[in-house]
Amino acid sequence: MARRVSFSALESRSARLRLRVRRRPYAGPSLARGIALMYRRNKTNGTWVLKASDGHGAYWTKGFALADDFDDSDGKNVLTFYEAQDAAKKLARGEDGGAGAAPITLDAALTAYESDLKARSANPYNAQWPRLHLTKALLAKPVQLLTATELKKWRDGLLSAIAPATVNRLCRCVCAALELAAQHDERIQNRQAWEVGLAGLPDAIEARNVILSDDKVRECVAAAYVDDDKLGLLVDVLAVTGARPSQVVRLRVEDLHDHPVRPKVLMPKSGKGGGRNRSKKKHERYSVPITPQLAAKLREAAKGRASDAPLLVQSDGTPWGDNPGQRYHRHIDKIVTEIGLDPAVVTIYALRHSSIVRMLLKNVPIRLVASLHNTSVAMIEKNYSKYITEHSDDISRKALLQHEPPTGDNVVALAS
Repeated sequence: MARRVSFSALESRSARLRLRVRRRPYAGPSLARGIALMYRRNKTNGTWVLKASDGHGAYWTKGFALADDFDDSDGKNVLTFYEAQDAAKKLARGEDGGAGAAPITLDAALTAYESDLKARSANPYNAQWPRLHLTKALLAKPVQLLTATELKKWRDGLLSAIAPATVNRLCRCVCAALELAAQHDERIQNRQAWEVGLAGLPDAIEARNVILSDDKVRECVAAAYVDDDKLGLLVDVLAVTGARPSQVVRLRVEDLHDHPVRPKVLMPKSGKGGGRNRSKKKHERYSVPITPQLAAKLREAAKGRASDAPLLVQSDGTPWGDNPGQRYHRHIDKIVTEIGLDPAVVTIYALRHSSIVRMLLKNVPIRLVASLHNTSVAMIEKNYSKYITEHSDDISRKALLQHEPPTGDNVVALAS
C-alpha cells in the first residue's frame, strides 16, 4: 500500500474549516521528491492543489479535486485528505504511476510532434523551428497548465523581431504540437488556451510572390552554374519546372523521361494540402515537361547511376536531403546579389512564382497551370490574381464595349 503522510492542519474536515478563506493555497505535506499537496480554502468545498517540480528548477501547480469539507467523498471529484494524496501522486507521475507518463511539457510535445512528422514523411523543421523562439519557462511548462494569456503575450512579443505572417506560421506549428499532445493525453482539457492565445493575427497576409523577368531568371541560372555545377542544375530544374525545392530533390534517375522532342520528368508530389497520410501523397508523381536542353544536362548527370538513385545531388555526391534550403541558402543569397537583386526580398521561391505567372501570361489555362505546379486553382487565383488581371490587358481589351462601331465592308448592322 502506498505510504500516506499525516498533516494535522489539513488532515481533518474540522481543521481545514478553521482556516481563513483565501485565494492562495495553504502549504501541505511533501508526498515525494518534487511532489507536494496543498489546499485552497473556499467558501464552499475547498480545493486540493498539486505542486510538482518541472525538472528544470521550477514548480507548477494544479487544482485537481474538491475537498470533503461539506460533502462526503465520492472517490473522484470530492476527495478526503488521504485520497487526495494518492490522486496527487498519480497526476504528477502519470495515471500508471510511472515517471515516463508525467504530464507532458511543451518541450516534450514538440519532441513528440517532431517524431510524428518524421513518421509521416513530413518536414521535422516545423517542430524544431519553434524552439528558437520559445522561452525556457514556456518549454518547461506542462501543456495542461498553459493559459491563453501567457501564450498571447509570447505571440505578441514576437512582433518586434519577425513579421506578422511569420508569427502566424510559427504559431500554427506550436498549435499542431499542442493539438497532437491533447489527442494522446485526455488530461489535457485546455485547448482554448492555444486556440485563443495563438490565434492568427489579422491582416497578416504577406506578399512574398516576387516575380522575376525571364532575363533575370536566365541570369540566376547562369550564375548558379558558375558557382557550382550541381547547384546550377538544381536551380535550372526549379526555373524550368516551377516546382518546390522539396519536390525536385526527391526526383530519381528513373523519373527522367528523355524523349528527343518532348522530354519530361515525373515530379514527386508535395505533402501539402492537409491530411495525415503525407507519405502516400509524396510517393505520387505527375508529369512536367522540360526543355531538351535541360533534359540533356540531366541525362549527363544521371549517366552510370542506378534508376532509384537521386537525380539531383550536391557537389560531393550526397543527396540534398529533406531541408535543402539549409545547404544552399548562402549560395543563393550570393547569386541573387550578383545579379543585382536583394537576397532579403528575392528567394529561390521566386523561380516558382515566376514560372506560374509566365504560364498565366502565355494564356495557359489556370487549371493546367495549377496541375503543373502541384497546387489548386483556388490558390492560383488567391495568390496570383493580381497578375491575371494586370497583365491580361490585351485579352480583356478585345471584349470592351466600343462606342464607335467598327467600320468595314464586312460589318452588318443587327436588326433593331
